Amino acid sequence: MASGFGFPMLSSAEIAESVVQFGIAPVANLRPEDIAKPQPDLLPAVLSRFLASFVDVPGDDEDGQLGFSDLAGLDNPEHHVEAIRVLRLHNKSRAFLESIQFKDFTLADLLRPTPRRVVEVLSALINFLFYREEKLTLLHPIVNEVPDYHERTVELKARIAELQKEIADHELTEQMEEPMAQQLEADVNALQQKVQVYNKQQLALRAKSSAITDKKEEIHRKITQADFELTKHAQENSKLRSKLVKSPEKVQRALEEKKSVRAKLKESEKTAMQNVQEKTATLELVNKAHEKLAKQHAKIQDVQEQLAAAKTVEKEVKARKAKLNDESLAVRSFDAQIVEWQGKVHEMEERLKAKVKERNQIIADENQKLGALKSEIECKLQFLEPREKKVEAMIAKASKLCSEAASVRTAATAEQQKIRAKFDNILKAFNTYMDNINPFLERLEEVGRQLAVEDCSAPRASATSKKSRARKRT
Repeated sequence: MASGFGFPMLSSAEIAESVVQFGIAPVANLRPEDIAKPQPDLLPAVLSRFLASFVDVPGDDEDGQLGFSDLAGLDNPEHHVEAIRVLRLHNKSRAFLESIQFKDFTLADLLRPTPRRVVEVLSALINFLFYREEKLTLLHPIVNEVPDYHERTVELKARIAELQKEIADHELTEQMEEPMAQQLEADVNALQQKVQVYNKQQLALRAKSSAITDKKEEIHRKITQADFELTKHAQENSKLRSKLVKSPEKVQRALEEKKSVRAKLKESEKTAMQNVQEKTATLELVNKAHEKLAKQHAKIQDVQEQLAAAKTVEKEVKARKAKLNDESLAVRSFDAQIVEWQGKVHEMEERLKAKVKERNQIIADENQKLGALKSEIECKLQFLEPREKKVEAMIAKASKLCSEAASVRTAATAEQQKIRAKFDNILKAFNTYMDNINPFLERLEEVGRQLAVEDCSAPRASATSKKSRARKRT
């Protein structure tokens, strides 16, 4: 059998009974003789019913019809309907049997199967059905732990209604806040324009402030220079006063010159003071302008904060819109799942009704068979009672013999151990005896060798004496 799937081969009676039990028999009264000597249409009928009941998806509308492109390649499509159906049945059956590791299922096995191949294929299918039933019984407690489908449907509908209500509320609030958002966008645009104007003004004022500071530094430098000159003139004045006593005329002339220079210096000092006053006034104006700029800068910062808040509001609006789109997609997917589950539930209910009806029929048939088997077993049990007594007596006798054999075996093992001990002692004594006698044997060997040498020399001497005697006789 070319299969790697481990399943036992079933007899014809077991196959016929199981095929009827699982509802894949072509006829209700399938007999073991029909399996032992199968008709050509037996295996295709069983495979088609098996695939329709346990493998094909419910609602599959594949009815063996070809498309227009396939029909265009055939001369007479109506002559190929049966061949197409058989080929599709063979492809489906081979795919399923390969999935359970039953290999080498050919078209000849489907159309002209031998009894051995029929038994192999049906044994594989029935063992798969037993395996499937066992796994379903193991999964049944887990399925019972799952909450009811109707409760889940009600919860999903309530959740969908809640989400739809939230979507409607969000759309309403979005419509109500849309004018405010538009107004905020207009205000933000106006504020951005004002910020640009204020930035330009700030740059111009900063340039003016830098020029004023340069001028202020220049004035301070000139004032320090004038102070230095005043101190220098004071020193010269003190020197002139000391010279005044010596030469009054020169001093008078120098004094007049100094007075003229001093007058000039006072005039320059007045002009410098006026310039300083003008610069201080401009500096005050610059400070006032700086304060105004600081206030404008604070206002600009407030406007920028409002702009950032407006951007965050806009981002939140976009995020809520995206969330609404995602929720609407989820609601649509939930609707599709609900429709699909309702169709599956309706389908499963119909299949369950058919299976229950079929199960009741099978149970009734099996109950009849069970009654007949019970009566037959009771009759056989009555005949088996004397045999059981004989078997019990023989078992008791056998147990007695086994106990005697065990006692004999223990005694024999004890005797073997004693013999083994004696043998070990004898072997030890023999080894000691051989150790003692080995030197004596070696001496005997040496003596034997010497005697052999002497025996060889004695015959030679006798031969020479005989020859001398013969010569004398001659």
